[in-house]
Amino acid sequence: MKKITIIGAGLVGSLLAILLAKRGNKVNVYERRPDMRKATISAGKSINLALSDRGWKALQIAGIAEDIKKIAIPMRGRMVHDIEGKLNFLPYGKDDQAIYSVSRGELNCRLMSLAEQNENVRFLFNERCIDVDLKNASTSFENFETHKTSKIESDLVIGSDGAFSALRLSMQMKTDLFNYSQHYIEHGYKELLIPAKTNGDWALEKNALHIWPRESFMLIALPNMDGSFTCTLFFPFDGETSFANLKTEKQLVDFFNKNFPDVVPLMPTLAHDFFHNPTSSLVTVKCQPWNFEDKTLLIGDAAHAIVPFFGQGMNCGFEDCTVLNTLLDNHGDNWKNICNEFQQLRKPNSDAIADLALANFIEMRDLVADPQFLLRKKIEKTFHEKHPHKWIPLYSMVTFSDLPYSLALAEGKKQDKIMNEILQIDNINEKWNSKEIEDAILKQL
Repeated sequence: MKKITIIGAGLVGSLLAILLAKRGNKVNVYERRPDMRKATISAGKSINLALSDRGWKALQIAGIAEDIKKIAIPMRGRMVHDIEGKLNFLPYGKDDQAIYSVSRGELNCRLMSLAEQNENVRFLFNERCIDVDLKNASTSFENFETHKTSKIESDLVIGSDGAFSALRLSMQMKTDLFNYSQHYIEHGYKELLIPAKTNGDWALEKNALHIWPRESFMLIALPNMDGSFTCTLFFPFDGETSFANLKTEKQLVDFFNKNFPDVVPLMPTLAHDFFHNPTSSLVTVKCQPWNFEDKTLLIGDAAHAIVPFFGQGMNCGFEDCTVLNTLLDNHGDNWKNICNEFQQLRKPNSDAIADLALANFIEMRDLVADPQFLLRKKIEKTFHEKHPHKWIPLYSMVTFSDLPYSLALAEGKKQDKIMNEILQIDNINEKWNSKEIEDAILKQL
């Protein structure tokens, strides 16, 4: 068994600690932030998480899925709010399929506490990684409170320390042939709040992800256990309609009354939240290799940060844990084989979900209110119900299965080509549910 250092006590690092400790490994998890279970963490920089099948599978393997279900709310579809406040509910999948809203902070706290139930796991906070000796798997940390530095020897160092990973930076600086790219989109995000009603109930439909699509920007809202909704405004940084141009309370209120009139009465702290909560950026990170020999390994956002528009960032990171756990079953303690095969299996899939997430932003902000898009969804849903083994909608492949992301991406491109041709058929609006259209799709397949 190994002595393993994990850098980063976020969602992936905490879950990975549980899985590794179950195998008898000694796991020390170092986190630069304070212990969020004890400290007051500044609010206003979060996007609620959407747990789906890939994430649940990892939690089940870790034996903690039932613990997490207690803090998760099922969302069975998108509730689309048009400019006049009219609602249109778009189910995500079949009647029994849902994604689950969960607070990032609450989930992280729960995962750390569950990990600490194993005596092989130890969390150390306020520890910033300042250097990694890649060849010897030793890490140096500086404590924010004492300013003392410590050097930690281990058999393996795993970086689960996010999009700006200290371990990845060491690998970039100290190894040859390390490829790295990052791409920021022109939109940022800001957290807002719809509080619970005075009786504690939710002000909107509880079991839905609410979305206000407005072409170049959008607002979403996900339910919390306390009756509130965490809202996120995805908005350009610059330009005529942008964060840069909403400078006064009047400008803000006028903008919301024009674009989100039904939500303004539900946001009593709109101005305070908007002007006090930070505006955060959204980045895609790709890199290679993910390991240095059998001494270091990148996982989660440290290896493949993605934008949040498919709700797969956490689920992809948790699936990393599932795959790594399977490789440990197959290879035992041969970490050289494990690290190499882990990257071979996950790199094409993390690249695929990064591309899918960017594409889904366009769908969410532009298309969910478009009649042609809604017609396409009806055709797909109907055809899937008749031929479930011939056609699985892209969203279902990504969200309600563990089909590799790369295969889902390839299949989605084929489906796009077919549906683009189907939608060009004369009078498609009248005969979309006909035998003629069903046969046309079968012929294309």
